[in-house]
Amino acid sequence: MRKTTTTTVPVLGVRALNRATLGRQLLLRRSALEPKAAVEHLLGLQAQNVQPPYYSLAARLDGGAPERLSRLMADREVVRMVTLRSTIHTHTAADCRVARPLGRAARERELGQFRRGLAGVDLGRLAELARDLVEAEPRTMRQLREALSARWPEADPRALALAARCRLPLVQVTPRGLWGSGGQVALTTVEHWLGRPAEPEPAPEAAADAAVLRYLAAFGPASVRDMQTWAGLTRLRPAFERLRPRLITFQDPNGVELFDLPDAPRPHPDTPAPPRFLPEYDNLLLSHADRARVVPPRYRGRNRQGNQAHRTLLVDGFLAGVWRLESDALLIETFGEPTRAQRAEVTAEGERMLTVMHPGTSYDIRFGTVTDVTGP
Repeated sequence: MRKTTTTTVPVLGVRALNRATLGRQLLLRRSALEPKAAVEHLLGLQAQNVQPPYYSLAARLDGGAPERLSRLMADREVVRMVTLRSTIHTHTAADCRVARPLGRAARERELGQFRRGLAGVDLGRLAELARDLVEAEPRTMRQLREALSARWPEADPRALALAARCRLPLVQVTPRGLWGSGGQVALTTVEHWLGRPAEPEPAPEAAADAAVLRYLAAFGPASVRDMQTWAGLTRLRPAFERLRPRLITFQDPNGVELFDLPDAPRPHPDTPAPPRFLPEYDNLLLSHADRARVVPPRYRGRNRQGNQAHRTLLVDGFLAGVWRLESDALLIETFGEPTRAQRAEVTAEGERMLTVMHPGTSYDIRFGTVTDVTGP
């Protein structure tokens, strides 16, 4: 009688997943990477607001002064545009061409909500006209609405401008996004802004496979659903199956299959994880279907109020509170009572963050406690 061999798939506990993800995210120890290389490694930084990318790098890089990223943006080496999940990200000039196709499905879903307001509108012609407009000079969304409404007066003006944003690779031109500078959102095409002609997109399968490998390098180990959450995509299973011979697999505590790169770092679960101050919408908290590797279940949903995300504090690698800057103080509100040692570490990290981000400005550091935390 032939014996059957059972292969046991290793299980990665929550702390093991936490430390692996923090390591990939440059949050276990600050990295010596240059800002451009860090933005590339992380596949972009969430940038719904102007300041988050700067705070994201300050938490991750040794010497993450905001002026360094701002200079890259001014020199057009990094750009702000709608990509993953149909949200604004800061990408390198090279990666914006890689990331935008990944967000196509999310943009089409968003556009689908406005189909009624686009009845009778030729979207191909709209894209051509919008391209001519924004390449003649950068335009605000209001200016796009007004110009496109002159061509399609019966259509919903908001839907017209949204269609242009969804169908064209539009970047936000500076001074919008520069550290310490103001400026309304004005748009032009990425090709016009970078002074480069459009390049043909890679074959869909090749693009998906390359994205899987880069996602795992920055966010792994991860499931298929995790990556789909990060990109706002569906049907990525075939890409993982094509790559399976090149990957290794684990299970999470719930039996979900996780994929990873064979040579990627997976630190010991007891590896120290210093406190970190993260901005609102940091991709660490947005890029997995199961966020328990960073967000304890009892704190789920506590990092946001409605559609507005809070700035978050990590202690021992996990979400432990929220923070904000007031006129004269850094206010830290924890979800539980930190130990004396944790409080000292958080204070030291807060002082470092303030020195990097706001040199020459004096802030007190004050602690409070969020007392109404309830689990689902």
